[in-house]
Amino acid sequence: MSILKRFMPTCRRDCLLIALAALTGARATEILNLEKQDFDTNEGSVFIRSVKGGKDREIPLADWLVRELRIYLTDKDGRIFGITYQRFQKIWCNYRPAKKKLHSLRHTFAIRLYAKTKDLRLVQYTLGHRSISNTLIYAEYHYTQSELRKFLI
Repeated sequence: MSILKRFMPTCRRDCLLIALAALTGARATEILNLEKQDFDTNEGSVFIRSVKGGKDREIPLADWLVRELRIYLTDKDGRIFGITYQRFQKIWCNYRPAKKKLHSLRHTFAIRLYAKTKDLRLVQYTLGHRSISNTLIYAEYHYTQSELRKFLI
C-alpha cells in the first residue's frame, strides 16, 4: 500500500480504486457501483451492495483510506468513480507489481484474511458469498500452500 500512498496526491481516483479492491475484498463491479452515501467516513466503513446475488455487507476501512476518501468524496455525487470495468482493468495494469488479473486483489485479500483469522464465516461475510462452499476455496489454497512450504528446503 505504500506505493499507492505515494501516488495518492496526483492519482487519487486510481489509487482509491486499487486500495478499495485490495483492502475490502470487493469485486471490481461492486467498487464501480459505489456511491457517496455508501461511505460512512465517521465510522470508517463502506457499505457494499453485492452484484452476484450474495449478501450486502459493511466493511471497515483503514484510517489512511478514510482520510483520502474524505478528500475525494467532497465533490462527488452518484457513482463516485464513473468509469467502466475495462477502464478499471487498464488502471490496474498501470500499477500492478506483476502480471496478475484485477480479481487477484480479491483472491489475495481473502487468503490473507483467512490466514490471519482462520475464520471461514468471517471470510464468507466479507466476500459476500451466499454459500460457504465458495469460500472454502480460499481456505484450501491457504492450507495447500502452508503444507507445501513445510517440504521446501
